[in-house]
Amino acid sequence: MYRLTLLNLALLLCSSSFVNGGKVLVFPLDGSHWVNMNVIVEELYARGHEVTVVRPSDAWYIKPESPHYKAITINTSAGFEKENFELYVTRTLNMRRRGASFWTRLCLEYDLMTQFYKMHEQGLKMVEDIFEDDKLMQSLNDAKYDLVLTDPATGGGVLLGHRLGLPLVFNVRWTIQGEGHQAIAPSPLSYIPVPGSELTDRMTFIQRVKNLLYYIISSFQIWYITEPNYKPFVHRHFGKDVHYMELFQAADIWLMRNDFTFEFPRPTMPNIVYMSGFQCKPSKPLPKELEDFVQSSGEHGVIVMTLGTLVEQLPEDLTEDIAAAFAELPQKVIWRHKGKKPSTLGNNTLLLDWLPQNDLLGHPKTKVFVAHGGTNGVQEAIYHGVPLVGLPLMFDQQDNFFRMASRGVAKVVDIVKVNKDIFLEALKEVLYEPSYKEKMKELSSLHRDQPMKPLDRAMFWIEFVMRHKGAAHLRTESYKMSMIQYHSIDVLGFLLAIVLLLFAVFISAGKFLWKKILHRSKAKEE
Repeated sequence: MYRLTLLNLALLLCSSSFVNGGKVLVFPLDGSHWVNMNVIVEELYARGHEVTVVRPSDAWYIKPESPHYKAITINTSAGFEKENFELYVTRTLNMRRRGASFWTRLCLEYDLMTQFYKMHEQGLKMVEDIFEDDKLMQSLNDAKYDLVLTDPATGGGVLLGHRLGLPLVFNVRWTIQGEGHQAIAPSPLSYIPVPGSELTDRMTFIQRVKNLLYYIISSFQIWYITEPNYKPFVHRHFGKDVHYMELFQAADIWLMRNDFTFEFPRPTMPNIVYMSGFQCKPSKPLPKELEDFVQSSGEHGVIVMTLGTLVEQLPEDLTEDIAAAFAELPQKVIWRHKGKKPSTLGNNTLLLDWLPQNDLLGHPKTKVFVAHGGTNGVQEAIYHGVPLVGLPLMFDQQDNFFRMASRGVAKVVDIVKVNKDIFLEALKEVLYEPSYKEKMKELSSLHRDQPMKPLDRAMFWIEFVMRHKGAAHLRTESYKMSMIQYHSIDVLGFLLAIVLLLFAVFISAGKFLWKKILHRSKAKEE
């Protein structure tokens, strides 16, 4: 017993360096991005780390008080106000339902670019306010944080991290220049589909042309949104010789919110850590009333429908069609819906203001998940092996569902064309065609078959950065190279010049020898 006690004490002393609490400064993005960032925050707190969250005064989901973190509230807007965003969502839905014309698509793209432009503009105003507050900056420096954890879909956390001289860890799917991989990893357009193109990694010639055109269009959008906002800010605060994307590419660890059950195979980098489904967990028992409703479905099972954190209600005529389609099914339906109760609602459908999504998806009686295509919901469906019916609305949702449909685990319904019959047909196809369930179970099995849980992997690398004050040995220095250097155009030009020079020397020598030969032959003849 004495030896066992000594052994336990020795193990505790040896591992003490791994459990010392660190100090993490978190600069999050609001909305659904905060939902998954908060999972990491809570886990950091549970592991004994001290977490401080920087939030704007008009934050939607990021609360000023929490048992898991201390908040620093900046008295400004970060461009993600609830009311403005709800207006944008409503406007987008109305425009999309007018029809899939070129003019509608143009209006949608312009509205999206305008929305993002304003969001980045206001976000940078918030960072400017932080930089100009000498007292706040002094307190941030005095706090001796170990690292900054941020979502690089906006640049505030990156800029603050570099100003404080701290290591950077990203909770990332998107950066200010698009999909995360494209900012740091080689992304050949020949087999890496541009988000939004709805292409796979096996493209025909025409599809490769389409992919290139999408790349050009997305590059123009980035130039319009990002360049006029970040370029002057970075030049003003970090010097005219610094390009704003260098600050992003210098991050130590990229915790990527996907994996290769979701992503098509592609090149990656040593400091990209895949943690798809890190927010997923085994289901807990449902509240009694909800469990009774689920059990009342019998052998038919349950359909779960929710459109995520940003869309609380759909246009009235669309909810009438959806409710009418549900009413014709023998399954029970649990639908997160706010607003007017549809007149076509059947006795089999339960409307809720909020539902325990993870616990319902993990319930053995859940047969289908009707979703909008947000990354969090799609990954929870994969984790629990529940096939999908998609109603993608905006942003990356269409692209997410295209990836799921290409794997045979989802049926996508176009919100422009959807009515009762189309929606009902899609539900029946996923419910009664066994391949959807079988392929989703295979995908779930691949996702779960990992040496460690995604959240544990994320925690390991965050704590790795704390222990080693960064992870520079995993970070490529290629971002410091110009495009000419990166693609070896200067080297090719140099080698080509040498070849041309040698060729010119060879031609000159040949001409010289030829003249000498001719001169000698003429001399002999004379």
